[in-house]
Amino acid sequence: GTAIHQYGDLVHDFLFHQAVQIDENRLTAVSAALMNGGTFLYVPKNVEIDEPINLLQIQDSRQPGNFVNHTLIVAGENSQFQVLQRSSTLGDEPNAAHIMVEIVAQSGSRVKFSALDSLGQTTHSYINRRGYLAKDARIDWTVGVLNDGNTIADFDSNLVGSGSHTEMQTVAISTDRQTQGIDTQVTNYGRHSEGNILQRGILLGRSALVFNGIGKIIKGAHGAKAQQENRVLMLSPKARGDANPILLIDENDVIAGHAASVGRINQDQLYYLMSRGLTKEVAQRLVARGFLGVVLSDIPVLEVRQQMISLIERKLINGQ
Repeated sequence: GTAIHQYGDLVHDFLFHQAVQIDENRLTAVSAALMNGGTFLYVPKNVEIDEPINLLQIQDSRQPGNFVNHTLIVAGENSQFQVLQRSSTLGDEPNAAHIMVEIVAQSGSRVKFSALDSLGQTTHSYINRRGYLAKDARIDWTVGVLNDGNTIADFDSNLVGSGSHTEMQTVAISTDRQTQGIDTQVTNYGRHSEGNILQRGILLGRSALVFNGIGKIIKGAHGAKAQQENRVLMLSPKARGDANPILLIDENDVIAGHAASVGRINQDQLYYLMSRGLTKEVAQRLVARGFLGVVLSDIPVLEVRQQMISLIERKLINGQ
């Protein structure tokens, strides 16, 4: 409410105008219609902020009504900053959560966005994070999807301007009977734009996890690059994991590729650790930590990185 009253023109210019459209699907329409909280962050042109900006979101499931939170981030031309978003649940009443983030990165801006999602077991969540990148803009995403409840997530970047660049890294763990579906998409519109997707997931119990990685290059995006890697580690024979790489290429002068795998834990690594005196359970957790480490190392703040590691440890111990 404060942002709309004090900075109405700015909010009007960007909210549901560039990164996300209201009528894309029913879930975006519901989020727009029922939005009951959120944050507006605007960093003006040429401003550089060294300290990370922290956004803490707490869903109080004891309150009536769904948790529908919207974050709008606008990076002015040539600005540079980092954002850390943490989402969690208070209480254990069954409820739904809609979390949406729009990042509009104007020409030459640089944004590092890290998120740690740890919503509760009785919370069914829809999470939509979208970037709109102008000429030579860059957004680096690092997202930990560590919710205990069922989750649908869309993480997308639209590389509209020439020379725009995005790195989209996601880790997810599914436990017990949890079901999660995570789509990550990069759409190259601009010439010489580049988008890279890295998704890594771990499954335990009778859970299910689906990774869809989508690289889309629009006709006219000469010199564009689209690469993706989707990997799922199975720690339970009763779990189900899918890693689906999708490339939609409508231009010739481009570079595109993908790698995908779904498999069990490396037995040679497990044997080596157990031969050094570790139990099988501890050895499995160490291998899993190493599997996710390529993403964890990119969390810019040590405190958040340690918090994510602690959540991962808890889910690995309790999620069987």
